[in-house]
Formats: sequence, C-alpha cells, structure tokens
Amino acid sequence: MRIRALHFGSMIAGVFRALALLALGAFVAATAARAAEPVALRVNVFPGAQNLPLYAALAQGLFAKHGLSVDLQFTTNSNDQREGLAAGKFEIAHAAVDNAVVMVEGAGKDVVIVLGGDSSMNELFVQPDINSAADMRGKILLVDAPNTAYALVAKKILLNNGLKTGDYSMKIVGGTFVRYRALIENKEGSATILNVPFSIQARPKGGKSLGRTVDLLGPYQATGAFVMRAWAAANAPALDQYIAAYVEGLRWALAPANRGDSVALLVKWLKVPQDVAEQTYDALKEPGFGLTPEAKFDLDGFKNLLALRAEIEGTWGGKPPSPERYFDLSYYDRAMKQLGR
Repeated sequence: MRIRALHFGSMIAGVFRALALLALGAFVAATAARAAEPVALRVNVFPGAQNLPLYAALAQGLFAKHGLSVDLQFTTNSNDQREGLAAGKFEIAHAAVDNAVVMVEGAGKDVVIVLGGDSSMNELFVQPDINSAADMRGKILLVDAPNTAYALVAKKILLNNGLKTGDYSMKIVGGTFVRYRALIENKEGSATILNVPFSIQARPKGGKSLGRTVDLLGPYQATGAFVMRAWAAANAPALDQYIAAYVEGLRWALAPANRGDSVALLVKWLKVPQDVAEQTYDALKEPGFGLTPEAKFDLDGFKNLLALRAEIEGTWGGKPPSPERYFDLSYYDRAMKQLGR
C-alpha cells in the first residue's frame, strides 16, 4: 500500500512538472511572438519629392528590417499637422522644422527635432508679368501659413527688395502642391514658394523663377523630423530604428545603381510623368540643393532659420535664442552608430 501511495505521489508530481514546463514554454513563445511583432509608427508628411527616402524605405522593406511597421500619412497644411502631432494622432512629423519651433514658442508644446532632411529645394515662383521681387507691390503672395517656414522666406526676399508686409497681401491656401495649383492653374496670386517637382512642372506652364532661396538667403534647415519629446524619451529604441531605416532608405535612393527604381518611385507616389520624375531626381541629388547626405541636421541653416524668424516676426524680441533647446540628435547619433556611419 505504501509503495502504491509513493508511486501515485510521484505520478502527480510528474504531472505538475509537465504542466509547469508547458506553461513556461507557452509564456516564452508568447513573449517571443510579442518581441517579433513590429512596432507600429504613424508618420505624417507633406506630399512631395522630399519623401523619397521614405518611399524607398517602404519599398525595400527597410522599416520591417528594423522591426517597424510604418503608416505613411499625408497632410495638406502645417496647422493640421502641428495640431495632429500634439494630439497624438501620429508619432512622427516630417516638415519644415520651423513648424517645430512654432509649436514650442506659439503653442507651448514640448517638441524636439531629431533628424535633418534638406534645405527645401525651394524657388520663388511668380506669374509671367512679374519681372522682379519689387514688382510684387500690391500683389498677392500665396502661403501655407502667414507666419511659418517658407512664408517667412518669401517675406524676407521681398523685404530685401524693399517691400514690407503691408506692401503686398497674403492668401493662405496650403502646402506646396496646393500653392502650385493656386498659382499656376487658378491664378489666385502672383507669387509663391515652390519646390520640386512643382517647380519643374510650373515652368512650361508659364511660371517664372526669381531664384533659389538658398542662393538668395543662404543655408536653411528645412525639412526634418520632429516628435513630442516625451514620446521620444519613452520610445527611444523605436525612434533609433526609425532613423536608421530612414537613412538607409536615403542611401539606397541616391545610389547611382538605383536611379531607375528611384525615378519609378517618384512616378508612382507623385503621379508625375517620367521626364518630370527624372528631373526631380537629378535635383534631389544636387549637392547643396537636394537631399542632405545622411539626413544630417544643418546647424548653420537652423541658426539662419531662427534669425529669420526673429527678424521677420519679432519673435524673442528680435534676438534669436540658442538653437540647442529645439533639437536632440542623440537618437540620430545612436542610429548612425548602429549603421556604422
């Protein structure tokens, strides 16, 4: 009897050990499955050629390679984008980084710039009857918002040609692709800031360039990525991986061997003819004008941005602050270290 009891007890213990091992295995499997699930990120951008690194990273599976699932969203104007980021409708915004400054200074939001991108690839485009910036007196300047980014650039160019804000009027219409239609197709104004591919499309339709903004005003940190600072701190590994994938996408897109595929991506995403896409791609590769190599943040260009805001809008009493409060490149540095620079 005693032998049977001991044998029965051993059987029960064995069953419990087996159940425990099964439970542990299930836990480990579930944990591994969760670890393998990609981190979902919502990324909000303006339509345009500046997004080529994103298009490339999506097409080449680079976000997936870095454990991410990216939902690319588009905005029509900067106000919606700023409000959406602050409300948590998406995690990452790519746009002119002056919008991040506006969120900090105008809305009191704790936003931080984490990545560069380009110097805008902008030109001041006008109607055929405008021969110089001085001819804008009494005319309409088309803008996205009257007190941010490229509107300030246009206002500075006009100011350098003797025109103050009251010498012309401004009409708010939206982002670059909306301004292109307003200027070229609807003739709603006499001037606006355009970048590629819209500047390329504008020329054969009568649009006239008065010059590239970087030639007229010097270096300028335009498109970049910015996020809520608290989100970045809480999701640093995901942000590091996002930046790494973005830079890999940029490298792939600008590699000579991938020109054909990159042009095809521009045709697909921008809905432009092949020849326009080819000219756009060439502009994106142009040193000092196109996409910034490695998506580096242009500190000198950012200082000029702050100086421009201080002068045109009178922000900070007309004296630009230290730029360091608006950006944190530690995420970028870790991503680049991961990529081996």
